[in-house]
Amino acid sequence: MPEPIRFHRTPLAGVDAMTATTARSFPRHIHDQYGIGVIDSGGHASLSGRGQVEAGPGSLIFVNPGEVHDGRPIAGRPRSWRMFYVDPITMDELRTDIDEDAMASFAFAGPVFSDATLRRLFDVAFVHATATSGSRDTMGCETSILRLTERIKINSTSKRRDLTNATPCIQRALELIHADPSSAEITLARLAKETGISKYQLIRGFVRELGLTPHAYIHQLRLGLARRLIRAGTGLADAAISAGFFDQSHLTHSFARQFGVTPRRYTSVERTE
Repeated sequence: MPEPIRFHRTPLAGVDAMTATTARSFPRHIHDQYGIGVIDSGGHASLSGRGQVEAGPGSLIFVNPGEVHDGRPIAGRPRSWRMFYVDPITMDELRTDIDEDAMASFAFAGPVFSDATLRRLFDVAFVHATATSGSRDTMGCETSILRLTERIKINSTSKRRDLTNATPCIQRALELIHADPSSAEITLARLAKETGISKYQLIRGFVRELGLTPHAYIHQLRLGLARRLIRAGTGLADAAISAGFFDQSHLTHSFARQFGVTPRRYTSVERTE
């Protein structure tokens, strides 16, 4: 029986692929990668930077790094979708390869989009990216990913949300957090003291400006760090401690809740037939 959620190795560093068929709901979270996907069947509803949106069969879906979103099935029925997750550095490299004068600031404009050409390019790229080792075509994969990247500019904007948009007190807290999100010394009391506001005001400010509490935001950064360490080959126990989790069990529970697979499954995925 196919796994409900499956990550696939691709020939290109910095590009992950995922397939899913599930009625699972995902809580509010962020990714440290760009997400580009297609709904193949069923209906998917989610929170986005533009409020609540819905996507049906054939819809293209997009998410920006650091964008708070959730995900749930419409009417509780399973939906199927495929996603590419692209590291920001890799996205910049792809865009620069296409256009040396490409602006550094880049974001997807809409969370749901329709374009027949973009959909066809996505399908071709996904076939190449998830091919078995015996039929792997690295050049074909790179070519199709570049063509897909060139086309996604029709749903892009240079107005990328970044940390500098935050108010000064939240900006200061974010600087401290991002300096070392794994640090146990980043406490609510320290953040409040450093920003000059109360702990409650800090929580309210984070929720208002980022959509997450400081605790939830730090947790998301730690999950992203753990994912990168695991993908780079770090052992699960070491990745858990290095990313700021209590132990491997704590990481496993959090990782599975967000990504739909355990860290061990994430590291052991094989190319699909």
